[in-house]
Amino acid sequence: MTVQKDDLGGTLIVHIADITMFYAPASGGVRTYLDAKHRRLDAMSGVRHSLLIPGASASHENGVYQVPAPALPFGKGYRFPVRLAPWCNTLRRLQPDLIEVGDPYLTAWAALDARRQLDVPVIGFYHSDLPLLVSNRMGNWFTPNVEAYVSKLYGNFDRVLAPSQVMADKLRRLGVGNVHVQRLGVDLATFNPERRDPHLRAQLGIPDTARLLVFGGRGSREKNLPVLLECMRHLGSHYHLLLVGSNMPASVPDNVSVINHFCPGTEVARLFASADLLVHAGDQETFGLVILEAMASATPVVAVAAGAFTEIVNEQCGRLCKPNDGQAMANAVREAFEAGVRKLGAQARRHVEQHYSWDSVVTGLLGHYQAVLGHQPQALAHA
Repeated sequence: MTVQKDDLGGTLIVHIADITMFYAPASGGVRTYLDAKHRRLDAMSGVRHSLLIPGASASHENGVYQVPAPALPFGKGYRFPVRLAPWCNTLRRLQPDLIEVGDPYLTAWAALDARRQLDVPVIGFYHSDLPLLVSNRMGNWFTPNVEAYVSKLYGNFDRVLAPSQVMADKLRRLGVGNVHVQRLGVDLATFNPERRDPHLRAQLGIPDTARLLVFGGRGSREKNLPVLLECMRHLGSHYHLLLVGSNMPASVPDNVSVINHFCPGTEVARLFASADLLVHAGDQETFGLVILEAMASATPVVAVAAGAFTEIVNEQCGRLCKPNDGQAMANAVREAFEAGVRKLGAQARRHVEQHYSWDSVVTGLLGHYQAVLGHQPQALAHA
């Protein structure tokens, strides 16, 4: 490991670089993870953290390095790297001691190229289920090829991290070894019950007595929003659902309101804290950050018993129901209210505080970094 000096002349114990294309103005869980991690590592003595992301042109500020990449048409700010050299050159110039890869595309191969040049370990974080994504959009014809690609790529990393047990198990079934579960976290200050707005129901034009449900996220097919709409038809007029995010359905029942655009985290936090319950019908979630954000807001959850949700939601925090069944979800919503949503919400907040703070996530990450670096950096402490 190369010992470097920081700008103040102090010794840097380790320089960590994250590299990903999953970073855009309206991006979700990966950017949330990287931003939270960047803030916390920057506050630690003996650590330097660099974040390499796509940009319109080469630039860097506060440890964030933008590498030129073309914008994706209709990609909502996402950029897709097509040239390996700029990423490889940036990594070689930075000379990190360890690289973490956040996507399975060109940036991953740039990191592996840098490993050969710099002789440093590379960790792959498997944030998204690539075979499932391709299958959803292109059918099952390409699944064997995509699975072979994932197996080959992630088999090259010194360690592989997965955000949930269900994702780790999928990687192991593809023959990837050295897989470890590293759960993500939630911003407990932003997503907080103190964000509750007692005027939200009036803004939505619904009675104060209405039981308010909320869903936040992209309106993509795997979120199964028709199941939520069917659920609301079964629940009737005493219940109201607020859908928040881009690509929401245009035609909804009378007891559904829509905010059809991306909202910043503070606004989502206000909406979550002001609702009685979050509902989520997605059955392919790799982690479930939205679930955690609601729970941190002291808002319990009704979700489907599929994907990573079974690892997050328990009877103390909400209810799980049969996937793709609007009636089953409606029954679970009623059960949650019968159990007491305030009680469930308080328990959900405590559960998240105990298990999903970003500080505990970074502590877990440092353990993985120490393992692949083969040393115990004593100076990794909060400044």
